[in-house]
Amino acid sequence: MQDWVEFREAVALEEVQNCVVKLRSNPQRHRNKVYVGCGAGFGGDRPMAALKLLERVEELNYIVLECLAERTLADRYRVMMSGGKGFDPRVKEWLSVLLPLALDRGVCIITNMGAIDPPGAQKEILNLASNLGLEITVAIAYESLFSHSGNSVLSNESSGVGQGRSTYLGAAPIVHCLENYKPHVVITSRVADAALFLAPMVYELGWDWNDFEELAQGTLASHLLECGCQLTGGYFTHPGDAYRDFSFEQLLDLSLPYAEVSYKGEVCVGKEKDSGGLLSYSTCAEQLLYEVGDPANYITPDLVVDFSDVQFHQISKDKVHCKGAKPSNPCRPEKLLQLFPNESGWKGWGEISYGGQECLRRAQAAEYLVRSWMDERYPGIEEKIVAYIMGYDSLKAIGGNKDSCSAKEVIDARLRMDGLFDQEEHADGFVQEFIALYTNGPAGGGGIRYIQLALTNILFPFGSTGQKKEVILQKLLIDRENIFWQVNVKNSIIPSSENQSANIEKGQVCTIQKKKYEGSYATGIQRLTTNLKEPPSPVSAPSGSEIALYHVAHSRAGDKGNDLNLSIIPHFPDDIGRLRNVITPHWVKNAVSPLLEFSSFPNDQATQCPNNLLEHVLVEIYDVPGISSLNIVVRNILDGGVNCSRRIDRHGKTLSDLILSQKVILPL
Repeated sequence: MQDWVEFREAVALEEVQNCVVKLRSNPQRHRNKVYVGCGAGFGGDRPMAALKLLERVEELNYIVLECLAERTLADRYRVMMSGGKGFDPRVKEWLSVLLPLALDRGVCIITNMGAIDPPGAQKEILNLASNLGLEITVAIAYESLFSHSGNSVLSNESSGVGQGRSTYLGAAPIVHCLENYKPHVVITSRVADAALFLAPMVYELGWDWNDFEELAQGTLASHLLECGCQLTGGYFTHPGDAYRDFSFEQLLDLSLPYAEVSYKGEVCVGKEKDSGGLLSYSTCAEQLLYEVGDPANYITPDLVVDFSDVQFHQISKDKVHCKGAKPSNPCRPEKLLQLFPNESGWKGWGEISYGGQECLRRAQAAEYLVRSWMDERYPGIEEKIVAYIMGYDSLKAIGGNKDSCSAKEVIDARLRMDGLFDQEEHADGFVQEFIALYTNGPAGGGGIRYIQLALTNILFPFGSTGQKKEVILQKLLIDRENIFWQVNVKNSIIPSSENQSANIEKGQVCTIQKKKYEGSYATGIQRLTTNLKEPPSPVSAPSGSEIALYHVAHSRAGDKGNDLNLSIIPHFPDDIGRLRNVITPHWVKNAVSPLLEFSSFPNDQATQCPNNLLEHVLVEIYDVPGISSLNIVVRNILDGGVNCSRRIDRHGKTLSDLILSQKVILPL
């Protein structure tokens, strides 16, 4: 960094506060209505889409980048322990795109890209702002290692952010930053997704922490926004489903969502006017139930909310009115959820392809050989390995009915095998045995790509065969008084005019702060003329005949640890009564049971799924009368969860289609 770049701390480190709820001191209403947009719904989202929202929705007051999940948090911990960055490495990329226009429009950016190192992210953004010639204030709000007295809070119950631990904080630290420092950017550590959006509502609309009705509606808006374009038609289109089949072109100009929230708690969600995608009752219903567990008790650090009676009313093709959220009883959790990393073993994996005649039989032979070689080398360990055929049954979308996809029709089979082992040596050994298929396996196998084996130091090109150490995030519930947060704020400093002129000549500084917004900052972005295809009006499904659930309902699946969350939303709301008679815990358990198979060929005695695994699978079904739907939670079905699962779909996202592929007979 150039020696002219300086930073000055605007205030000293704030007094550390615990997470016990404290009413605000004389909260003021700054606006009657606030506009909060979602610029990112996960760490892999698109900066250009966020820039479109910022450009085209001029009412925006805040844009939130929600980029942190359990998987990404575990990854950041692993990278930081190896000497890398503990914050999201794309924070500079994102802010390079958004900062100039956000500053020009007076839009505050809030993001959890600080992950486990918010101060590091703050420094990165301040460096960027100074290089761009932008005077900005960057606040950070994060979990503290220390209590009020300055003593460490490390204890048997809670290790705070020490040792990689992190707690889901609520909106209060962000509200504190907005109220006291008026920052241009707020960076947080692990804050509950909804709290990122709720905080500016609380601050701008003058709400207090006992305004439970308004907070419930604000939490509804926040939850609807938090996954970005999943509300506005992304992750929704589905060729073959008459009610979800719209053109690919309709996704090209997809708009991120925003919420319009009044001080009375009135909520509308919207997308950019005349943009592509789809914002409707159906897209809102899917997002409402996404990963909420019990809809009558949606738990956030700030409030427990009852979504059971939420309703959606279409105002226009670009706006939906949302009402009916209310506080649960009790209305606030006494404890907060803390995550802490724990080693879960060593993952080893391999892939190989077979094509043409009897390719499935050759893949079966390859699996048999690798399992046998592993048992010869490390007796009793082959049960730690799962195998599947990509493109055939890796997602279990055909359930247990293999006859529906004849082996004779398969001419391209890619075998993947995954093992989770206690020792690194076993993971390395697995990769070695898998690679041996090239000269010791069935004919015509190919497409193995390799990485370095840690024990042998043999270097191969990076690819589809390898091993790595796995870290999972275990969960604790911690009393509020034992979790602490702190904030600080720093300003960027524009270099002196003499140094600035010298560096401009070198192309190192871009002073655009004074420039008023003229046209698009997003070079190459064009507005498309999109003719939206309206879905047909739903009709009641037939009774008494066997049909795929696709024809009756739509669904979205998500994960919470080792548990699957799955919605069942009928196309025709009145069909819910008949669906309740069909979708039972026994029916669901039977539908997901193929996930527990260890092999694509479960008839082989050595690879049969242990019967006791299904005994640990528990199914809960919740009625959601406001949107005439069901929400299903299947516990202990995701092979340990996203951070250690041996399946190709670690999150279980594709399992909505496993359910929708099931045949049902609706009663009269």
